[in-house]
Amino acid sequence: MPQDTQTIRVGLIGYGFAGKSFHAPLIEAVPGLELTVIGTSRREAVLADYPGVAVCPAEEVATHQQVDLVVVATPNDSHLPLAAAAMRAGKDVVVDKPFTVTLAEARDLVQISKETGRLLSVFQNRRFYSEVLATGEMLKSGMLGDISHYECHMDRFRPAVRQRWREEPGPGSGLWFDLGPHLIDQALHFFGMPETVNASFATLRPGGQTDDWAHVQLNYPRLRVTLHASLLVAWGVTAVSAAPRSALHGTRGSWAKFGGDVQEAQSIAGIKPNAPEFGVDVEPGIFYDGATGEKTEIPAPLGDQRLYYAGVRDAIRNGTPAPIDGEHGVAVMAVLEASFASGREGRLIPIPLTPEERRRWA
Repeated sequence: MPQDTQTIRVGLIGYGFAGKSFHAPLIEAVPGLELTVIGTSRREAVLADYPGVAVCPAEEVATHQQVDLVVVATPNDSHLPLAAAAMRAGKDVVVDKPFTVTLAEARDLVQISKETGRLLSVFQNRRFYSEVLATGEMLKSGMLGDISHYECHMDRFRPAVRQRWREEPGPGSGLWFDLGPHLIDQALHFFGMPETVNASFATLRPGGQTDDWAHVQLNYPRLRVTLHASLLVAWGVTAVSAAPRSALHGTRGSWAKFGGDVQEAQSIAGIKPNAPEFGVDVEPGIFYDGATGEKTEIPAPLGDQRLYYAGVRDAIRNGTPAPIDGEHGVAVMAVLEASFASGREGRLIPIPLTPEERRRWA
């Protein structure tokens, strides 16, 4: 294992949208990490972007001799075997969300991590988005009083069904498997574990084969959390939507954030994470004073996904806690499975955690 200031050699499995737009640029931008190997069939695309990186078949990265940290950014149903092989080969591992396609698989990966003593972390880049960071700052400020309701939307306008694995029937496909782990992670990060969940899912686009509309409510003793994702909301196309993307309501007032984080769009446009403008969100949040009705603009913090990989680096070098560890990944999967069960059965579903897993959230 690399120690102190030694460079950590990173092997990235997958060079599709997530690997190309998120993982590779972020790894390259964090001091102490070196992207050495990429496992993909897209050899020409990799060498055009990273001419000094070795390219090999995806399955070879997990055991590659020139790799210390393996990043799994492949279709969801391949996460378990690739991450397991890497940890058993003595590698530390980052797995893109969703962690796995079942709760049982998530528990298996955590057990392998314990048996091998390897770091296991789930890539939840939205934790470091300006919108999410701003939500956290408002909660810490106390300006809203006791929080009664948190709502977060991930709405897009994609009326045409595309031919890709995420929109075809199969393990880990569909909108809620794609976006739900982000939204659930935020809720657990801010408020801890809910008692129950109730959810509704639908396929609303002509020709759709998987869910493209999801509405999920997490129930706490004195708090309700509403999480929503959909693919037929046109106002989400604009930089600032007509409705809040995130909102908090409390006993002293409310807060809303209309504009979204810019990092994804910047990454797609080829702007590097170390560029001065990267992550700068010019759209403020708005505080609505419950007593006076006065509105106050509150600047959004800088979004910076590099913080995730800096945390992984420090955990490997210094033994500090991994950002978004495997146990947290298990919790997200438990809520995800409960939400799907609620959607199927039309009733409130408790979160299926073991007593030991539940103690983490006590």
